[in-house]
Amino acid sequence: MGRNAIIFHGTGGSPDNCWYRWLAGRLATRGYAVEVPHHPGINVEPISTFLPKVLGSHTFDEDTVLVGHSGGAALLLALLEHLDVTVAQAILVAGYCTPPNAEEEPVLQPSYGWAAIREHVRDIYFVNSRTDPYGCDDRQGRAMFERLGGTQIVRDDGHFGDYDQPFERFDLLDRLIP
Repeated sequence: MGRNAIIFHGTGGSPDNCWYRWLAGRLATRGYAVEVPHHPGINVEPISTFLPKVLGSHTFDEDTVLVGHSGGAALLLALLEHLDVTVAQAILVAGYCTPPNAEEEPVLQPSYGWAAIREHVRDIYFVNSRTDPYGCDDRQGRAMFERLGGTQIVRDDGHFGDYDQPFERFDLLDRLIP
């Protein structure tokens, strides 16, 4: 089928936020078929009803690369747990597996099948920032890394893009995806 990538935006976001289109363009020049879907239900609709919609909206196979930012990264945990294939790579940027702050987090499942998640991804990265203003920080990345292995990368880059943090490019992600 060829290499494909799906980039999931965060809570309240859209495909036009921060570095998503830039990364999509970089991957497309390397031969990836790239999707940057708009899923306004991310972290709004309960994961139990939202996840089946996402699973039904995309095709996943052994050549798929998944990238998620913030709420989109939290979504990847549920997605990976419930896939019926093993994808090539997942990169969770500013991801989290427990509530990072006092806000409601409908994207989170009450618990995770960590073994199933591990089984459904060959290569997983957690990219978190010690200076994340929402609590999607290096401690969250460490919690996921300790359960799943992979690679944890810790930066001091805020939320890696936000309404008050322009983040037009993300060279690290471009280097992490072969």
